[in-house]
Amino acid sequence: MPPSVSIESAPDWSERTNETTADLSGLGGRRPRRPLPLRTIALGAIGSTLLLFGSFGAGGTLVHDPILGTGPLSALRYGHGRDVAIAVVYLGFALLVWAWVRLGRGVIAQLVTSRGVLWATAAWLGPILVAPPLFTRDVYSYLGQGLLALGGLDPYGVGPSTLTGPIPENVHPTWQTTPAPYGPLFIGVAKGVILLAGHDVIASVIVMRLVLLGGLVMLICALPGLVRHLGGRLTVALWLVAASPMTVVHLVGGPHNDMLMIGLLAVGTLLMLDGKHVGGIALVSAAMAIKATAGLALPFLVWLWASRLPGPLWQRFCRAVFPALGVFVVVFGACTALAKVGFGWLSALSAPGMIVNYLSAPTAVGQALYSLVSLFGETNSWPFVGTTRTLGSLLLVVILAWNWWQARVGGTEAVRRAAIVLCCGALLSPVVLPWYLTWGLALGCAFAWTPRALSYVVGASIALVLAYYPDGEQAMYNWPFVAVGIGAAVLGSLSLVRFDPLGLSSTFGGLSRTVPTGREPQRS
Repeated sequence: MPPSVSIESAPDWSERTNETTADLSGLGGRRPRRPLPLRTIALGAIGSTLLLFGSFGAGGTLVHDPILGTGPLSALRYGHGRDVAIAVVYLGFALLVWAWVRLGRGVIAQLVTSRGVLWATAAWLGPILVAPPLFTRDVYSYLGQGLLALGGLDPYGVGPSTLTGPIPENVHPTWQTTPAPYGPLFIGVAKGVILLAGHDVIASVIVMRLVLLGGLVMLICALPGLVRHLGGRLTVALWLVAASPMTVVHLVGGPHNDMLMIGLLAVGTLLMLDGKHVGGIALVSAAMAIKATAGLALPFLVWLWASRLPGPLWQRFCRAVFPALGVFVVVFGACTALAKVGFGWLSALSAPGMIVNYLSAPTAVGQALYSLVSLFGETNSWPFVGTTRTLGSLLLVVILAWNWWQARVGGTEAVRRAAIVLCCGALLSPVVLPWYLTWGLALGCAFAWTPRALSYVVGASIALVLAYYPDGEQAMYNWPFVAVGIGAAVLGSLSLVRFDPLGLSSTFGGLSRTVPTGREPQRS
């Protein structure tokens, strides 16, 4: 039996007009516009607004807050006031997820257009644009690194603690002495934000968020072309990567520079599929100059170029790889020169490895082995975690090499393999942060998806957001909280493909009726 979607789950489409031949002839052959899912959009907007209000007390607030520091709202930062703020954040997140699932039901049933998803995205992102950082404090590190570079210091050699002032004092203690692990183009972006906003931390956070939002705009603009090439549905792709709580809460609410990286990656991949190879390699090289992860896709894109050339396989590969390397060197060199930094970022790439959490599969295995062995006596966890991380890195190399060879036919297969490797790169990395899982989804969303696969994404998205507290501290070792998060993830996953998975409608009476996914409700 196919999954079913309740008419109640998308009540906004009840006024929808059947697109009969008579209707179309009366409109001059044009299809009537489907009405927007207004109630679902409003539900998500309420959730985002609650996230905004709650973030003033529960988010990544400033050490010395000029807005809340001395006014009556300062109560939100302490004691019961902060407890209320945290509750408001989680209530807002619950409403946002509920709205996203409702919207997804309409997308699966083909009752929602791309226009509806885009309006929902805009409405849900609006309140977040002016919120304090949510579920992270990384943006203060970005600003600190830009301030270092602007002051003539090497952000790849020293950490923000070298400086004094409102920006460095808000950097998380973990990153105070840590060099920047980001590429030269992002350091240049951070310098530009500081130049625009000055030392005003609140203005700098908002400007950084708006700059990084450009990555989401690029991704959205690239999706119609990617879907055309890769065989997916535009509404599904937009719902997956634009309206998702991972985007709203993490990529924008954070904000995180991964958003800019995946935007450049998506546009560059589209250019490669369209046969504009130099431009495609240039943009993906620029994405790597934001964050090194984008470099995982470059070997696959070379096969796209080679597949369009005549001759034997290795001859075609050589004729593609050498100009691709030339483009990469020029773009990366230009980014490095413009940002006025060196190549120290290569050694700084290991900096995030100091984070230990079980979202990383190798780290989780190492922690499990340590826990088992520690039952028989005291020992140190690092030999176990270090060993499994090394094995995980070797496994990633094997996966990369195998998929790269399987992608030698080029075309959509090369892009599919690139998306797989980006996902594996996130999961097998020594450290995994929730938003890393958006790397592969930026390309993978444009392929065809089954409702069941989409339900897994819903569950993973909920669990990944709840892996951290609103102030940016990890929640993964608070086991009762983890249990609640897993329960919410399972419930959200089931709710996408099954109306009322808890069976509450039978308790309160027949509150809904269902129709099979992908079929339109019949009007009585």
